[in-house]
Amino acid sequence: MGMDSQKVLAGKKALIVGVANERSLAWAIAQHLHAAGCELAFTYVGESLERRVRPLAESIGAKLILPMNVQSEAEMDQAFRSIKDTFGGLDFLIHSVAFANREDLEGRFVDTSREGFLLAMDVSAYSLVALAKRAEPLMERIEGVREGGAIVTLSYIGATRVVQNYNVMGVAKAALEATVRYLANDLGPKKIRVNAISAGPVKTLAAAGIRNFREMLSKSEEKTPLRENIDQADVGALAAFLCGPGGKHITGTTMMVDSGTHMMGM
Repeated sequence: MGMDSQKVLAGKKALIVGVANERSLAWAIAQHLHAAGCELAFTYVGESLERRVRPLAESIGAKLILPMNVQSEAEMDQAFRSIKDTFGGLDFLIHSVAFANREDLEGRFVDTSREGFLLAMDVSAYSLVALAKRAEPLMERIEGVREGGAIVTLSYIGATRVVQNYNVMGVAKAALEATVRYLANDLGPKKIRVNAISAGPVKTLAAAGIRNFREMLSKSEEKTPLRENIDQADVGALAAFLCGPGGKHITGTTMMVDSGTHMMGM
Protein backbone atom coordinates (compact mmCIF):
# COMPACT_ATOMS: atom_id res chain seq x y z
CA MET A 1 0.00 0.00 0.00
CA GLY A 2 3.03 2.22 -0.07
CA MET A 3 2.53 3.63 3.42
CA ASP A 4 4.06 0.89 5.53
CA SER A 5 7.47 2.54 5.55
CA GLN A 6 6.15 5.66 7.23
CA LYS A 7 3.45 5.26 9.85
CA VAL A 8 2.19 8.81 9.36
CA LEU A 9 -0.97 8.11 11.36
CA ALA A 10 0.68 6.25 14.26
CA GLY A 11 -1.25 6.77 17.50
CA LYS A 12 -4.36 8.03 15.69
CA LYS A 13 -7.79 6.49 16.26
CA ALA A 14 -10.48 5.98 13.61
CA LEU A 15 -14.07 4.80 13.56
CA ILE A 16 -15.09 2.93 10.40
CA VAL A 17 -18.85 2.85 9.75
CA GLY A 18 -20.19 0.87 6.82
CA VAL A 19 -18.04 -2.20 6.14
CA ALA A 20 -20.26 -4.89 4.60
CA ASN A 21 -17.61 -7.31 3.29
CA GLU A 22 -14.05 -7.42 1.93
CA ARG A 23 -15.11 -5.54 -1.23
CA SER A 24 -16.46 -2.54 0.69
CA LEU A 25 -14.88 0.85 0.09
CA ALA A 26 -14.91 1.30 3.88
CA TRP A 27 -12.75 -1.82 4.21
CA ALA A 28 -10.24 -0.50 1.64
CA ILE A 29 -10.06 2.75 3.64
CA ALA A 30 -9.63 0.81 6.88
CA GLN A 31 -6.70 -1.13 5.40
CA HIS A 32 -4.94 2.05 4.29
CA LEU A 33 -5.45 3.74 7.66
CA HIS A 34 -4.19 0.61 9.42
CA ALA A 35 -1.11 0.49 7.17
CA ALA A 36 -0.39 4.10 8.15
CA GLY A 37 -0.40 3.14 11.83
CA CYS A 38 -3.96 4.04 12.80
CA GLU A 39 -5.92 2.12 15.44
CA LEU A 40 -9.44 1.24 14.30
CA ALA A 41 -12.94 0.67 15.64
CA PHE A 42 -15.66 -0.88 13.47
CA THR A 43 -19.44 -0.97 13.62
CA TYR A 44 -21.96 -3.39 12.15
CA VAL A 45 -25.75 -3.71 11.88
CA GLY A 46 -27.29 -7.05 12.87
CA GLU A 47 -25.89 -10.56 13.21
CA SER A 48 -25.46 -11.34 9.52
CA LEU A 49 -23.21 -8.29 9.02
CA GLU A 50 -21.38 -8.97 12.26
CA ARG A 51 -20.35 -12.36 10.84
CA ARG A 52 -18.72 -10.58 7.90
CA VAL A 53 -17.27 -7.57 9.71
CA ARG A 54 -15.80 -9.22 12.81
CA PRO A 55 -13.22 -11.45 11.03
CA LEU A 56 -12.07 -8.52 8.88
CA ALA A 57 -11.75 -6.20 11.88
CA GLU A 58 -9.94 -8.82 13.92
CA SER A 59 -7.53 -9.51 11.05
CA ILE A 60 -6.06 -6.02 11.58
CA GLY A 61 -6.22 -6.14 15.36
CA ALA A 62 -9.26 -3.92 15.97
CA LYS A 63 -10.14 -3.69 19.68
CA LEU A 64 -13.62 -2.29 19.16
CA ILE A 65 -16.28 -4.02 17.02
CA LEU A 66 -19.60 -2.46 17.96
CA PRO A 67 -23.27 -2.84 17.02
CA MET A 68 -24.58 0.44 15.63
CA ASN A 69 -27.63 1.13 13.52
CA VAL A 70 -27.55 4.76 12.34
CA GLN A 71 -31.33 4.87 12.70
CA SER A 72 -31.06 4.23 16.44
CA GLU A 73 -30.10 7.17 18.66
CA ALA A 74 -29.51 4.77 21.57
CA GLU A 75 -27.13 2.52 19.60
CA MET A 76 -25.16 5.52 18.31
CA ASP A 77 -24.89 6.95 21.85
CA GLN A 78 -23.70 3.60 23.21
CA ALA A 79 -21.13 3.13 20.44
CA PHE A 80 -19.62 6.56 21.05
CA ARG A 81 -19.55 5.94 24.81
CA SER A 82 -17.53 2.76 24.13
CA ILE A 83 -15.18 4.68 21.83
CA LYS A 84 -14.63 7.36 24.46
CA ASP A 85 -14.02 4.75 27.18
CA THR A 86 -11.55 2.74 25.05
CA PHE A 87 -9.83 5.37 22.90
CA GLY A 88 -10.27 8.51 25.00
CA GLY A 89 -10.75 10.55 21.83
CA LEU A 90 -11.20 10.12 18.10
CA ASP A 91 -9.20 11.43 15.14
CA PHE A 92 -11.09 10.13 12.11
CA LEU A 93 -14.62 9.10 11.22
CA ILE A 94 -15.21 7.18 7.99
CA HIS A 95 -18.87 7.26 6.95
CA SER A 96 -19.76 4.74 4.25
CA VAL A 97 -23.46 4.28 4.85
CA ALA A 98 -26.29 4.42 2.30
CA PHE A 99 -29.56 2.63 1.73
CA ALA A 100 -32.59 2.81 -0.53
CA ASN A 101 -35.37 0.32 -1.19
CA ARG A 102 -34.63 -1.81 -4.23
CA GLU A 103 -37.90 -0.76 -5.91
CA ASP A 104 -36.74 2.87 -5.67
CA LEU A 105 -33.59 2.01 -7.66
CA GLU A 106 -35.44 1.06 -10.82
CA GLY A 107 -38.18 2.59 -12.91
CA ARG A 108 -38.82 6.32 -12.66
CA PHE A 109 -37.64 8.62 -9.89
CA VAL A 110 -41.01 10.39 -9.96
CA ASP A 111 -42.60 7.21 -8.59
CA THR A 112 -40.53 7.25 -5.38
CA SER A 113 -42.77 6.85 -2.34
CA ARG A 114 -42.61 9.30 0.55
CA GLU A 115 -41.54 6.44 2.81
CA GLY A 116 -38.79 5.37 0.40
CA PHE A 117 -37.55 8.95 0.00
CA LEU A 118 -37.38 9.57 3.76
CA LEU A 119 -35.63 6.23 4.37
CA ALA A 120 -32.93 6.96 1.76
CA MET A 121 -32.39 10.46 3.18
CA ASP A 122 -32.27 9.27 6.79
CA VAL A 123 -29.77 6.45 6.30
CA SER A 124 -27.66 7.99 3.52
CA ALA A 125 -27.49 11.69 4.49
CA TYR A 126 -28.83 12.45 7.97
CA SER A 127 -26.67 9.68 9.45
CA LEU A 128 -23.58 11.79 8.70
CA VAL A 129 -25.04 14.65 10.77
CA ALA A 130 -25.91 12.30 13.64
CA LEU A 131 -22.43 10.74 13.70
CA ALA A 132 -20.59 14.06 13.27
CA LYS A 133 -22.46 15.51 16.25
CA ARG A 134 -21.31 12.61 18.43
CA ALA A 135 -17.76 12.67 17.04
CA GLU A 136 -17.30 16.41 17.59
CA PRO A 137 -16.53 16.34 21.35
CA LEU A 138 -14.11 13.43 20.81
CA MET A 139 -12.29 15.15 17.93
CA GLU A 140 -12.17 18.75 19.05
CA ARG A 141 -8.69 20.26 19.04
CA ILE A 142 -7.15 20.40 22.51
CA GLU A 143 -3.74 22.05 22.89
CA GLY A 144 -1.07 19.41 23.44
CA VAL A 145 -3.61 16.57 23.34
CA ARG A 146 -5.33 16.47 19.96
CA GLU A 147 -4.87 18.38 16.69
CA GLY A 148 -8.51 18.08 15.63
CA GLY A 149 -9.95 15.47 13.31
CA ALA A 150 -11.19 14.46 9.89
CA ILE A 151 -14.52 13.09 8.70
CA VAL A 152 -14.71 11.39 5.30
CA THR A 153 -17.89 10.21 3.58
CA LEU A 154 -18.53 8.54 0.23
CA SER A 155 -20.53 9.97 -2.65
CA TYR A 156 -21.04 9.28 -6.35
CA ILE A 157 -21.47 11.33 -9.55
CA GLY A 158 -25.20 10.53 -9.38
CA ALA A 159 -25.33 13.39 -6.86
CA THR A 160 -24.75 15.98 -9.58
CA ARG A 161 -25.76 14.17 -12.78
CA VAL A 162 -28.59 11.85 -13.67
CA VAL A 163 -27.47 8.22 -13.62
CA GLN A 164 -30.07 5.75 -14.86
CA ASN A 165 -31.56 3.67 -12.02
CA TYR A 166 -29.69 5.61 -9.32
CA ASN A 167 -32.84 7.63 -8.69
CA VAL A 168 -33.53 8.52 -5.04
CA MET A 169 -29.98 7.60 -4.09
CA GLY A 170 -28.69 10.39 -6.36
CA VAL A 171 -30.88 12.88 -4.49
CA ALA A 172 -29.68 11.49 -1.15
CA LYS A 173 -26.03 11.82 -2.27
CA ALA A 174 -26.69 15.43 -3.34
CA ALA A 175 -28.00 16.06 0.18
CA LEU A 176 -24.92 14.29 1.57
CA GLU A 177 -22.54 16.55 -0.39
CA ALA A 178 -24.36 19.67 0.84
CA THR A 179 -24.23 18.23 4.36
CA VAL A 180 -20.44 17.95 4.04
CA ARG A 181 -20.20 21.69 3.30
CA TYR A 182 -22.41 22.76 6.18
CA LEU A 183 -20.68 20.43 8.64
CA ALA A 184 -17.27 21.66 7.47
CA ASN A 185 -18.35 25.22 8.30
CA ASP A 186 -19.75 24.25 11.72
CA LEU A 187 -16.83 22.08 12.80
CA GLY A 188 -13.97 24.03 11.19
CA PRO A 189 -13.29 26.25 14.24
CA LYS A 190 -12.59 23.07 16.22
CA LYS A 191 -10.10 21.98 13.52
CA ILE A 192 -12.37 19.18 12.32
CA ARG A 193 -12.31 18.73 8.54
CA VAL A 194 -15.20 17.20 6.60
CA ASN A 195 -14.88 15.91 3.03
CA ALA A 196 -16.52 13.54 0.59
CA ILE A 197 -14.93 11.20 -1.93
CA SER A 198 -16.94 10.75 -5.11
CA ALA A 199 -15.79 7.39 -6.44
CA GLY A 200 -16.23 5.94 -9.89
CA PRO A 201 -18.28 2.73 -10.13
CA VAL A 202 -16.77 -0.19 -8.22
CA LYS A 203 -18.08 -3.71 -7.63
CA THR A 204 -19.37 -3.62 -4.05
CA LEU A 205 -22.33 -5.10 -2.22
CA ALA A 206 -24.14 -1.75 -2.46
CA ALA A 207 -23.56 -1.54 -6.22
CA ALA A 208 -25.15 -4.95 -6.66
CA GLY A 209 -28.49 -3.31 -5.83
CA ILE A 210 -28.32 -1.07 -8.92
CA ARG A 211 -29.97 -2.53 -11.98
CA ASN A 212 -27.68 -3.23 -14.99
CA PHE A 213 -24.61 -2.39 -12.90
CA ARG A 214 -22.26 -4.65 -14.89
CA GLU A 215 -23.21 -2.92 -18.09
CA MET A 216 -22.62 0.42 -16.35
CA LEU A 217 -19.10 -0.70 -15.38
CA SER A 218 -18.08 -1.66 -18.92
CA LYS A 219 -19.55 1.51 -20.45
CA SER A 220 -17.82 3.61 -17.81
CA GLU A 221 -14.44 2.06 -18.65
CA GLU A 222 -14.78 3.03 -22.33
CA LYS A 223 -15.68 6.63 -21.50
CA THR A 224 -13.03 7.51 -18.91
CA PRO A 225 -10.03 9.51 -20.13
CA LEU A 226 -7.78 6.87 -18.54
CA ARG A 227 -9.78 4.04 -20.20
CA GLU A 228 -9.97 2.11 -16.96
CA ASN A 229 -12.20 1.97 -13.91
CA ILE A 230 -10.98 2.61 -10.41
CA ASP A 231 -10.71 -0.01 -7.70
CA GLN A 232 -11.25 0.02 -3.95
CA ALA A 233 -7.59 0.75 -3.20
CA ASP A 234 -7.82 4.10 -5.02
CA VAL A 235 -10.52 5.21 -2.59
CA GLY A 236 -8.54 3.88 0.38
CA ALA A 237 -5.45 5.83 -0.65
CA LEU A 238 -7.36 9.10 -1.11
CA ALA A 239 -9.12 8.75 2.25
CA ALA A 240 -5.79 8.12 4.01
CA PHE A 241 -4.39 11.22 2.29
CA LEU A 242 -7.35 13.34 3.45
CA CYS A 243 -6.88 12.09 7.01
CA GLY A 244 -3.13 12.62 6.92
CA PRO A 245 -0.86 15.69 6.94
CA GLY A 246 -1.51 16.34 3.23
CA GLY A 247 -5.19 16.95 3.94
CA LYS A 248 -4.57 19.47 6.72
CA HIS A 249 -6.23 22.38 4.91
CA ILE A 250 -8.74 20.51 2.76
CA THR A 251 -12.32 20.72 4.00
CA GLY A 252 -15.85 21.07 2.70
CA THR A 253 -15.01 19.51 -0.63
CA THR A 254 -16.02 16.53 -2.75
CA MET A 255 -12.95 14.95 -4.33
CA MET A 256 -13.39 12.86 -7.47
CA VAL A 257 -11.55 9.58 -7.93
CA ASP A 258 -13.16 8.31 -11.12
CA SER A 259 -10.45 8.17 -13.82
CA GLY A 260 -11.68 11.58 -15.02
CA THR A 261 -15.30 10.64 -15.83
CA HIS A 262 -16.71 13.75 -14.13
CA MET A 263 -15.15 16.16 -16.67
CA MET A 264 -16.46 14.44 -19.81
CA GLY A 265 -19.39 15.64 -21.91
CA MET A 266 -21.38 13.27 -24.12
